[in-house]
Amino acid sequence: MADETSVTDEIAALAGPHRDAVAHVYARARALVPDAVEGRSYGMPALRYRGSPLLSVQVTRRHIGIYPFSPAVIEEYADELADYRVTKGSIAFQPGRPVPDDVLDGIVAARRDEIDAMTHRH
Repeated sequence: MADETSVTDEIAALAGPHRDAVAHVYARARALVPDAVEGRSYGMPALRYRGSPLLSVQVTRRHIGIYPFSPAVIEEYADELADYRVTKGSIAFQPGRPVPDDVLDGIVAARRDEIDAMTHRH
């Protein structure tokens, strides 16, 4: 089920502030990693880069989750994310209190660089 419109379909199914927040995260990621393509990873619609998952954004009952598929990247930004609920694999936020763009950009860039480093080793 790796259709190429899964992220687009996911955004289209949302409404209001949740849609705007999810679309914004994906737009920032696409601007930083224009080679990213839509697909799925770990069962979630996601942007993929060089065959690896780059980022997924999912609306849950209680929050919006950003999944950069890298505990190391989340740990790298732990100080900047101190006011958010963070797990080893996700960053939770509310539409009215998004992750700041500079932090979001740093997370996406760090994950991109991590993927680049992995693909250069092979």
